[in-house]
Amino acid sequence: MHYPEPLARLIEAFQKLPGIGPKTATRLAFYVLKLPDEDVRALAEALQAVKRDLKTCSICHNVTDRDPCAICSDPTRDRRTICVVEEPKDIAAMEKMKGYRGLYHVLGGVLSPLDGIGPEELKIKSLLERLQDETVEEVIIATNPSVEGEATAVYLARLIKPSGIRVTRIASGLPVGGDLEYADEVTLARALEGRRDV
Repeated sequence: MHYPEPLARLIEAFQKLPGIGPKTATRLAFYVLKLPDEDVRALAEALQAVKRDLKTCSICHNVTDRDPCAICSDPTRDRRTICVVEEPKDIAAMEKMKGYRGLYHVLGGVLSPLDGIGPEELKIKSLLERLQDETVEEVIIATNPSVEGEATAVYLARLIKPSGIRVTRIASGLPVGGDLEYADEVTLARALEGRRDV
């Protein structure tokens, strides 16, 4: 169907977002068309503010509106522990549980030779520089349990262990409320490996 040019451009713009196909993009564009002018202006301003006002923390590479970020500049955080994650959104997930009070380091992805992502494309060098500080006692590797995430975890462990710093990996296994019969073999194996005393 042929849409007026401004609407067609908006549909095309929405389709560039991850997980948004032509039907969803069209539905979103027509939704925006029905919004009051002030809501459209607020949406446009929010989009512009994200690009204008956010930056990357020079220490941990988290997305922030100030440098260093709120976590790196918080004197109450435990500076003996650094949790390594793939992306800034992973920090939000960790912070939601309110059980971790250490620092973070965002890699900016995982090793993926097929996609042309090697160690140089990740923030590994700056992580190693941070570990020169004698206060760091443990690095928790919290990459996703994918093939690339596991390869990245192994690579980091090999780099860090010779320094004498403890390197740990987050456990993976069955989710709370999950059924054994629906779990795959790898997940069950991980759950068994990560068992602990009761």
